[in-house]
Amino acid sequence: MDTTATEFTFRDAVDDDVDALVALVESAYRGDTSRAGWTTEADVLHGQRTDPDGVLAVIKAPDSRLLTVERQGRIVACCQLEHRGDHAYFGMFAVSPTVQGAGLGRTVMAEAERQARENWGVTEMHMTVLSVREDLIAWYERRGYRRTGRMTPFPYGDERFGIPQRDDLQFELLVKELG
Repeated sequence: MDTTATEFTFRDAVDDDVDALVALVESAYRGDTSRAGWTTEADVLHGQRTDPDGVLAVIKAPDSRLLTVERQGRIVACCQLEHRGDHAYFGMFAVSPTVQGAGLGRTVMAEAERQARENWGVTEMHMTVLSVREDLIAWYERRGYRRTGRMTPFPYGDERFGIPQRDDLQFELLVKELG
């Protein structure tokens, strides 16, 4: 797949995108559909990854954007950008399993970093990743993110974030200096 800028349209999500964005995020991480891509969490978490209220909250939050990527009128990727003082937070990153592995994720991440630098003047991008997702963390490390060793607990008992299939889940903070 060619991931040139002319093939994809980047824009901020709007309220009417909520259902499509929930479906995208779920398809990239949960259930059997997610197994078509490499970002699946299906063996680690069952249940939902997000819901309409969670997506709408990101769209509506001050100092937050949900960057949406379309190809031929269909949403194929997204990521959350949130301005947090001297850094931006990168989250809710999803690429449709049907187009994973061809460079779109790299393109989306680069555009998110560019927009955070240009729009907010931030010097770092932060994200949290399940520490057991070694393959995913390695992918981020190849893109310049570094592990910090700073952990936060997984919200066990809150099914809005999924149903854990193991008892050792926690989030690790990854950081990238933005040049």
